Amino acid sequence: MHGRSSRPTSRGHALRAGIRLAVLLLLAAAPLRAQAFLEQFSYEGLRFSGIAFEFGGILSNSVTTEPIGGIRVDLGVIAPRMRVVLGGSYFKGDFKEERIAQFEQRLEDVLVDCVCDSISVGAITQSNLELYLALQYLVPALGRVQPYAGIGFSAHIRDGDGDVIDETFVEDALDTVAAGVDGSIGVDVAITARIAILAEVRGVLTSELQSASARGGLMIRFP
Repeated sequence: MHGRSSRPTSRGHALRAGIRLAVLLLLAAAPLRAQAFLEQFSYEGLRFSGIAFEFGGILSNSVTTEPIGGIRVDLGVIAPRMRVVLGGSYFKGDFKEERIAQFEQRLEDVLVDCVCDSISVGAITQSNLELYLALQYLVPALGRVQPYAGIGFSAHIRDGDGDVIDETFVEDALDTVAAGVDGSIGVDVAITARIAILAEVRGVLTSELQSASARGGLMIRFP
């Protein structure tokens, strides 16, 4: 009886010992994998590699569809297939009619003694200057076509304007600086060793404005 019951116990001890050993091996290998991953990153590949000029259109949840222009600088690679890009863009548009109508309705609701039939605040515009830093993962190239996917962080300097809101707290509220998160997918098509055509779809998420844009441009590279 005692001999039979010791077998499962021995097997249980062996199994637990094997699990402990496997966990210890994984814990020991994790720093090595992390170190190997970090060793791929190096500042040696960073350099002024090119400059691009872009133009396209932007859609957002607040302002009307508008053209957008921008510039980007290729700062080289910080790791295999990991490109660093610094850029900026600018657009200006009118707030959408539904946003203006909502604002006017709120004013009418709070102005109980208003003798006018309706309130009109006219057009209200907002400009947006964006500065961003992004990492782009370079998918294996297809001949002269280099696909990529990027993610980055941005700062947005906004300025509101309108005849009714000028020099009021409403204008002050629209004059803001906000942080954002960017995502993009695109392709570079090399025409020559120094010239490439760019096409990109880009989304930006901030606390006050969400937008998506499609852009095309010309990149001048510096070997």
